Amino acid sequence: MLVLGIDPGLTRCGYGVVDAAADRSARLVDVGVLRTDPAEPVERRLTAIRAGIEALLDAHAPDAVAVERVFSQHNVRTVMGTAQAAGIAIERAAARGIPVAHHTPSEVKAAVTGYGDADKRQVAAMVQRILRLPAPPKPADAADALALALCHAWRAPSRPAPGSSDALTPAQAAWREAERAATATPRRARPPR
Repeated sequence: MLVLGIDPGLTRCGYGVVDAAADRSARLVDVGVLRTDPAEPVERRLTAIRAGIEALLDAHAPDAVAVERVFSQHNVRTVMGTAQAAGIAIERAAARGIPVAHHTPSEVKAAVTGYGDADKRQVAAMVQRILRLPAPPKPADAADALALALCHAWRAPSRPAPGSSDALTPAQAAWREAERAATATPRRARPPR
């Protein structure tokens, strides 16, 4: 499975592409950071991020895109830029029919290090070890994007054999149903008759 991980950001948008096998081994395909100038207007910065993501999708044609789930921070300005960059990645992948997954930072840390509260240094060290790299990927945005891609590759259901209807194990199906229920819009209670 070829996965493009996106660690969204308006100034630094990390990306990492990994090719993961069913035995959880993986190899690095590409890694880097899309950068924009904070002095530029937001619309130009978003256009640059869009062009960068389009180029990555063209170059790699991933099977899936994994994007870090935007979470609340104290700095609203940072959250807005992160959400805008994430939205572009999500929309560009969806426009091409590429499945998009969202993973929380703690979910990614737990998948890669075994510990949901791992720090950035620990995540980078484990990404280095998993991908057998000579040094930890830098900057942290790039390492985080690779960790996202690995997390998704390891948690995604295996692709079914052609003609097979057994795409998910029972545990994977239960997990997917729990995720759907957690993100479903609550229905209004009907008034009694």
